[in-house]
Amino acid sequence: MSPQETELFSAIRPVVAALQECDVAYYVCGSVASGVFGEPRQTLDADIVAALWGRHVGPLVSRLSCDYYVDEPMILRAIEHQSSFNLIHLATMVKVDVYVSWRSDFARSQFGRRVRANISTETPLEIYLASAEDTILSKLDWYRQGGSVSDRQWRDVLGVLKVQAGALDRAYLRDWAARLNLTDLLRRAIDDAGLPPDS
Repeated sequence: MSPQETELFSAIRPVVAALQECDVAYYVCGSVASGVFGEPRQTLDADIVAALWGRHVGPLVSRLSCDYYVDEPMILRAIEHQSSFNLIHLATMVKVDVYVSWRSDFARSQFGRRVRANISTETPLEIYLASAEDTILSKLDWYRQGGSVSDRQWRDVLGVLKVQAGALDRAYLRDWAARLNLTDLLRRAIDDAGLPPDS
C-alpha cells in the first residue's frame, strides 16, 4: 500500500467509527468504491454519503474535533439543504467530503443496496461501500454534471464495468439510468468497456 493510500484510510477510519458510534447510516463512495470494485487509482480524498440528522451533529463533532477540522454550522447547513460538508484530517491533511443525502428515491435505493467490505490495509478496515451498480451510476452523473470532460471519472466507470462485468445487475443499471437521464452515457460506457450491448 502506498503512503497516500495509508493516509487516506487513516483519515477515513475515525470518521466511519464516529458515524457508527452515533448510529448514522453511511456508505463510502467515489474513487474509493470504484477502486475496490474496479481499477484502483491514487486519490487524495474520500467521499462518504451519510443519513445525518440534527440530533447527530453534537455527538459527531465531539468525537471528531480533536483529529479533524470540523465546521459545525456547515454540517447543519448540509443537513438542511441535503448538500455536503468536508472534514480535514489534521494529521494527514486528507479531505473527507460528506454528502448528506437520504430524501430522494435514488438515495434511499443506494442505502438499501450498500455492501459491507473489508478493505485490505495494514490494519483491516470494515466499511460500507456503495454497490458496484450505484458507483457506476453516481460516477456517470458526476461525469455529466462536470460537462462530460473528466477522464478520471470515465476511467473509473470503465474500470468497474470491466472488472465486475457479468456480476452487474444490468436491469437495475438500465432502470436507474433511465430515471436519472443517464441512458446514453451508460450505453456509451458499456461499449467503451468492451462489454456486450445492453438489451
